[in-house]
Amino acid sequence: MMKGLKKWRLFSLLTVMTVFLSACGEEYISTLRPAGAVGKEQLDILILSIWIMTLVVVVVSAIYLVAFFKFRRTKVGENHMPKQVEGSHTLEVIWTVIPIILLIILAVPTLTYTYKFADVAAMDEVDEEGNKTALTVNVTAKLYWWEFEYPNQGIITAQELVVPTGEKVYFNLIASDVKHSFWIPAVGGKMDTNVDGINKFYLQFDKESAGLNDGEGVFYGKCAELCGPSHALMDFKVKALEPEAFNAWVTAMQATEGQTADRESSDIGEATFANSCLGCHAVSAVAGNGLGPNLTTFGDRNRVAGFMDHTVEDTTEWIMDGMEPESKLKPGNLMTGKYNVTPEEAKAISEYLMTLTVEK
Repeated sequence: MMKGLKKWRLFSLLTVMTVFLSACGEEYISTLRPAGAVGKEQLDILILSIWIMTLVVVVVSAIYLVAFFKFRRTKVGENHMPKQVEGSHTLEVIWTVIPIILLIILAVPTLTYTYKFADVAAMDEVDEEGNKTALTVNVTAKLYWWEFEYPNQGIITAQELVVPTGEKVYFNLIASDVKHSFWIPAVGGKMDTNVDGINKFYLQFDKESAGLNDGEGVFYGKCAELCGPSHALMDFKVKALEPEAFNAWVTAMQATEGQTADRESSDIGEATFANSCLGCHAVSAVAGNGLGPNLTTFGDRNRVAGFMDHTVEDTTEWIMDGMEPESKLKPGNLMTGKYNVTPEEAKAISEYLMTLTVEK
């Protein structure tokens, strides 16, 4: 008996801890601390649904407790038969109408916001000179990384999405291999990326990410669709900048046109990169789509491969892992077996990559 009580005490303790811990979350990744208009509206729907569910639980629990205490055998006797209400039209109407009303209360704002988020008509609006007025980003999900193309600006980056604050950013979502799902928890979303069709929606970033110290100055983006063995490692980072800073970033990215690595360079890292890596990884943001992530801004990133520390040591480890037939760090990624470099050369490549920057 005591063992059973101890188990229930442990279960109760774990339940309480789960309830409290479920509300924990850092600002850079928490849906409960939204940093954009879409996230705030989605949080409103979440709170509304919680209130409705709480109301239902309270009412049902109250009815249960009243029945439990009012009709105890010790109070009404062994042979007491409560009034039978089978076939009561009044009760049937009540327990049919009330759920319908609750569903309508929840469905109206849900459908309203769903259609609102899907309204991307402004994506095609142009000014007097024929230039599109809205910022559009083409997102391509790949095993297991993200590519971000800014078609109107003519630039491409990978693993880090850079956006301006205070305006709607429109997204074209597609996958190159299997189904993924694009989600920035603190800002809003999420939406699937499919191989056979483009999904479109918008987000608004109302807060700069630079102040997110715990998140290293970035919001976190996630793949929210189980897509393979490294699904949990398919992260990307989001830098939200003031419009002026964003425009400066775009200009700096455009200025990398024609930038490449020199095979004859005296820098061992650059020369080795040019001979071993340049076929898949571009170092110019105006180079078009590549087989691998664009590395133009590698020195400005916060993570290596989306999840490792942004250091020469971890970058070297990642490169050496890419020489294996099967990755130990990120199983299933398509970079494996492509390199043929020594540890010294891998370190030199890492040091060269850290010099690729448009922000410093």
